[in-house]
Amino acid sequence: MTVALETRNLVKRFGGFTATNDVSLTIEIGARHALIGPNGAGKTTLINLLTGVLKPTSGQVIVDGEDITGLSSHRRVRRGIARTFQINQLFSGFTPLESVLLAINERDGFGRSAWRPLAAHLDATDEAVDLLERFGLSGVMGEKTGRIAYGK
Repeated sequence: MTVALETRNLVKRFGGFTATNDVSLTIEIGARHALIGPNGAGKTTLINLLTGVLKPTSGQVIVDGEDITGLSSHRRVRRGIARTFQINQLFSGFTPLESVLLAINERDGFGRSAWRPLAAHLDATDEAVDLLERFGLSGVMGEKTGRIAYGK
């Protein structure tokens, strides 16, 4: 078992209200999990703790064996920890390849130079193409997102 993400005794309090209480979890590399519960159960708070949007009252967040509890959100992105929102806004004028490439370049610290030709980022381009193929989008990776069915 290789652990990708782990929390140890994660607690977040807002004044007298405890939003997460002693959350310990272990997620293996390649595993997929769902976080479910009623409104007010602490789901968003937990995601915000994992991604660094919130600092925990106590406990730890560990990625690949390294304690990242004190890292900012943007430093966590470079370690592969990021969040998306339920209401997303697509870049309709971009292709899926451009959108994914933009995210990879930002993760790798090349966000400011992301607008260079694709050939300037061959490793990132290869990774983006691989991801799009894995998600069944290779046939539309060169089309403008605004012209692709929203479900894709």
